[in-house]
Amino acid sequence: MSLSEDIKDFGLDLGYSKVGITTADAFPEYIAELESRRDMYSYFIEDNLHPITGANPRSVTPSAKSIIVAIYDAFKESFPENLVGKIGRIYQARCYNAPRHRINGVRHQLMREFLEKSGCQVAFHRFVPERLSAARAGVTTYGRNNFAFAEGIGSFIQITTFVVDAELDYDQPTIEIKCPPKCTVCIDACPTGSLYEPMKMNPRRCIAFNTFGARDGRPGGVTSYIPPDIREKMGTWIHGCDICQEVCPRNQIKLKAKLPRNEFLTKVAQDFELTKLLNLSDEFYTKRVQPLMYNYIREKKYFQRNAAIALGNLADPAFIPELALAMEDSEELVHGYAAWALGKIGGGQAKQILETRLAYEVDEPARKEIEAALTVA
Repeated sequence: MSLSEDIKDFGLDLGYSKVGITTADAFPEYIAELESRRDMYSYFIEDNLHPITGANPRSVTPSAKSIIVAIYDAFKESFPENLVGKIGRIYQARCYNAPRHRINGVRHQLMREFLEKSGCQVAFHRFVPERLSAARAGVTTYGRNNFAFAEGIGSFIQITTFVVDAELDYDQPTIEIKCPPKCTVCIDACPTGSLYEPMKMNPRRCIAFNTFGARDGRPGGVTSYIPPDIREKMGTWIHGCDICQEVCPRNQIKLKAKLPRNEFLTKVAQDFELTKLLNLSDEFYTKRVQPLMYNYIREKKYFQRNAAIALGNLADPAFIPELALAMEDSEELVHGYAAWALGKIGGGQAKQILETRLAYEVDEPARKEIEAALTVA
């Protein structure tokens, strides 16, 4: 058996659903696409991941010869109703960028160790175009919603790449769109218009990006500010968004399948409440937030902001007491977005809380949020 077959067998034995191999050649089309839409992707291009450099693996690791691509099915079990519509399924599956002390992080480490023991030098690349690598390695095709789809699985997948110095057997590329002819349900369903044409997305309008990408201190002019027109279309999403995948015909078999439940997720869902996320205790953060949503956000205030938006979109007066408590939070981002939520709910009680806070508000961004909320409360 060849080394390539050994690698694929070991990956499948670890629990990956598909393993493909492609060359470590550069991805000039990927670089050109990023450069052509620099206004949308400047935050990513200028990020410390250095995606344009990473799209030419040999510029980082001259000895690179192959890219091994492993696909993990993140939809092997069902997802609790109380978490769907709030947390993206890929994050509930706890497989995306999983830390080493978690089972999905261990899988990645075991694959790496196997490659090294097999004589491969594995590069510590910070970034390789994963979806394009997967299609070039023959393990995925594309959807018009920009997601990669694995045959028989769908788009709820985690793609992991390993850049090695070994010359291996390369798989036939499957760089193609396999959606039904003229299907645009994903584009039609996108609430914010982030998907503006097939295979084209403005990430700055994407709900998922705004839940975890809108943070202060990022390049490309990105801040923690989420425009009101996007907030109103975020529904109850607090980490990710699955809408364009949920409507996709290629995902319907998996979405409608009767799958076993995950006991850990079931336990999390039993006491997961948006109000607990809004007024976030250390215990709730450690036990219920971090195990699922460790991927991008490290500061509590962003989870709290997202919870405030979700509660505002629910527009239920029953949430006013919890939002009133959040208005006393010392973090400007938290009480500023709580003010927005109170404005969405409206009524005399909400207005009184806003007026009370406005009387001593010193943070200018929060003051503007309160004043705007009072115009609609």
